[in-house]
Amino acid sequence: MTTMSDSFPRRHARTQRFTLGAPRAFTVAPDGTRVVFLRSTSGTDRASSLWVLDVRDGQERVAADPRALLGGASEELPPEERARRERSREGGAGIVGYATDAAVELASFALSGRLFTAELRAGTARELPATGPVIDPRPAPDGRHVAYVAQGALRVVDAEGKDERALAEPESANVTYGLAEFIAAEEMGRARGFWWSPDSARLLVARVDDAPVRRWWISDPAQPERDPQHVAYPAAGTDNADVRLFVIGLDGVRTEVVWDRARYPYLAHVHWSEAGAPLLLVQARDQRSQLFLAVTPQTGATRLVHADEDQVWLDLFPGVPCWSPSGQLVRIVDEGGARVLAVGERPLTGPQLHVRAVLDVSDDNVLLAASDGEEAEAAETGEVHVYRVNELGLERVSQEPGVHSAVRAGGVTVLVSAALDRPGARVQVLRDGKHAATIASYAEDPGMTPRVTLTEGGARRIPCAVLLPRDHDGETPLPVLMDPYGGPHGQRVVAAHNPHLTSQWFADQGFAVVVADGRGTPGRSPAWEKAVRDELAAVTVEDQVDALQGLADRFPLDLSRVGIRGWSFGGYLAALAVLRRPDVFHAAVVGAPVTDLRLYDTHYQERYLGHPDQQPEVYRRNSLIDDAGLVDAAEPQRPMMIIHGFADDNVVVAHSLRLSSALLAAGRPHEVLPLSGVTHMTPQESVAENLLRLQLDFLKRSLV
Repeated sequence: MTTMSDSFPRRHARTQRFTLGAPRAFTVAPDGTRVVFLRSTSGTDRASSLWVLDVRDGQERVAADPRALLGGASEELPPEERARRERSREGGAGIVGYATDAAVELASFALSGRLFTAELRAGTARELPATGPVIDPRPAPDGRHVAYVAQGALRVVDAEGKDERALAEPESANVTYGLAEFIAAEEMGRARGFWWSPDSARLLVARVDDAPVRRWWISDPAQPERDPQHVAYPAAGTDNADVRLFVIGLDGVRTEVVWDRARYPYLAHVHWSEAGAPLLLVQARDQRSQLFLAVTPQTGATRLVHADEDQVWLDLFPGVPCWSPSGQLVRIVDEGGARVLAVGERPLTGPQLHVRAVLDVSDDNVLLAASDGEEAEAAETGEVHVYRVNELGLERVSQEPGVHSAVRAGGVTVLVSAALDRPGARVQVLRDGKHAATIASYAEDPGMTPRVTLTEGGARRIPCAVLLPRDHDGETPLPVLMDPYGGPHGQRVVAAHNPHLTSQWFADQGFAVVVADGRGTPGRSPAWEKAVRDELAAVTVEDQVDALQGLADRFPLDLSRVGIRGWSFGGYLAALAVLRRPDVFHAAVVGAPVTDLRLYDTHYQERYLGHPDQQPEVYRRNSLIDDAGLVDAAEPQRPMMIIHGFADDNVVVAHSLRLSSALLAAGRPHEVLPLSGVTHMTPQESVAENLLRLQLDFLKRSLV
């Protein structure tokens, strides 16, 4: 008999979705002798340590243990670090991030706002004197200094702990040096705000002034004695932070980098390597044009390397732009209806591949992650593979079906592989293409294997995952639970085991669960992703309906009882479904939804809907609510459970409160579950566990 303590919801929460204890954040030494990574000691241990694998003998050892370094004291996070972790969706503890010098001999990291370094060959770690609280410490490439941010200032100390000083200090309370602004960290994939030069003599440093950004107050009504949190939130149509870039030498000499910031205000990516001058990617606010700029560090002048334009929008991709070792620009571009890798002006891939990220660039090839393109002979639903590409062609590195990624240096590749038929991910170390070692995972086994079918549904061949109860006969019709994310940046239909665990748990409670990745979701083609421009609501709901109806003749789906659940964009989609298609959807769990799209951030929302002052009608028809109340008062009325954390600084609770007010004014049935002190991540164990149970109770009451 399963008890509460060993039930799936409890174990899923305690193990942070069975991710604790799994190795991650790999760095390979350029000489190929060692691999550095993070891992906690068990599947329930939140505190990660820094580990080193010796590739030659396959032995692993701890390079830095956070508990030993803190003397057993509890970790205390400064507010700036909490914000960084929220942006990166980091729910762990201990050493959650680190940086190394070029030789991967010295690593630096922060614990409780204090600065630590680890000598990776010797396996010793120590604290360096620093002005705290320390944020994002990074060694110079030569390992002789460590730069970090504290109280908005960029500071530096030598690796022996001497000559600690500020290189740039904020001129006002609104200014920071060396940190990514909210919009860069949340939407652009740029978590950093400073970059060392290859010769270790100077740094590129972002200066962020958020004085122009509108201020919001986020309070916890359950703690009325506490002051609200004051945050700068750039909502759609409002001012962004002012971001400038400086070259700052260790001698304190400062030179501003100059480009047309009025036309291209978004600093999306920075790359500085020995292969060329500092390289910037800057975007226009409408994200339909962008420039690749090379910087002259001595003067701050920039020259145009390449320019891109797109009538819909330009996406940002991991690992690019960068220089190849021969000095050619490496980028990912949408060309001829496909997403391809380009080196210099020449595309090296075609429509058979949909390129996702550049993983490494060497003298003779580029390592990349890609899924099948729309012109692939036999598309593999939900798979992502690692490829080596050069001018002579491409070679697939990962062989088994699944989702793969990799890190490479010095002839050594760390291949991370997830598959449908086994839990977690397997981490192999390959030397010159041959197996050299396996990095162990301490993650807990979930104790179940999802009964999942990856397929396609509807005329558009929408990627779908269908999950039935593990003891089901395959014929008796079941109430249906749609379980999508369904929007940009969120692919849920993947050929991997663990992403389907929660869906399987719901299936085992008596549902046929359907996950559909309609238009707007990544991984298929540029046109597929960009089909939602100006029609985010209509397109995403239509594809959920089409997928559901397209699967009904092949699976035991009772279309008279259809629920839908989702979080964030998925919550928005769930609410849209019951409000706009109550003929199809009969109940919705609406988690942390974006309801008034004018309340979400600039870079994300304006990419899909334009500027609200220029396209107010587009915002009205895509929002769940408008100033007059509910957009759609269609009958019949369907029940909704709305869930939101009061501490959410990404999708603020105002979204759900406005939706509830509109529903109340329209006399529509709904219930609201407020989560005191909970952010967008819901990392608390009891919250994460009971949320699953309460959603199940609501769905059974509403459908079964």
